Amino acid sequence: MALIVGISILCEEPKRAMSRTQPAFYSPIHILLHWAIAALILFQLIFGESMGDLEHALRDGGVPDASTAFLGNAHIWVGIAVLALTVVRLLVRFAFGVPSPLPTSRIQELAAKAVHGLLYLGLLLAPITGLLAWYGGIHTAEEIHEVFKPFFIVLIALHVLGALYHHVALKDGTMMRMISSRN
Repeated sequence: MALIVGISILCEEPKRAMSRTQPAFYSPIHILLHWAIAALILFQLIFGESMGDLEHALRDGGVPDASTAFLGNAHIWVGIAVLALTVVRLLVRFAFGVPSPLPTSRIQELAAKAVHGLLYLGLLLAPITGLLAWYGGIHTAEEIHEVFKPFFIVLIALHVLGALYHHVALKDGTMMRMISSRN
């Protein structure tokens, strides 16, 4: 209950909100969750290969070195954190809404929705398939999980390019909305 109250306080900005389901700005919790998940995904992309090293060491009956064991286990726990924070982010999004997109072309709006939707899908499915592969020994889940690295690289690149396009070319303030909950 305290968590719900805390999130509620962080999400509401009464002077700026247009309505309970359509705020004028992203709240501090929206912004915090965005950047926390982004940092965790970056960690996963950089250090995720250690999971394969850990798996090979354990499968061959060997003992992994300390850094392989640490990074392999960190990959699991960071994946669980990504899943948990994504669920919280979706709950916050549904409970408190998000600001309307700034006016743009229909094709840009559709592209943004597609990229965001695919990112959310990946943020849910990557940890789930990883957990099914590691703890369930499901080979198909492992194969699916491995596809997420290039999937995230492409989607993150599109997301960042879109944000930079809005910031540099359009100068419409879109990128600033995820940096600060102020004007």
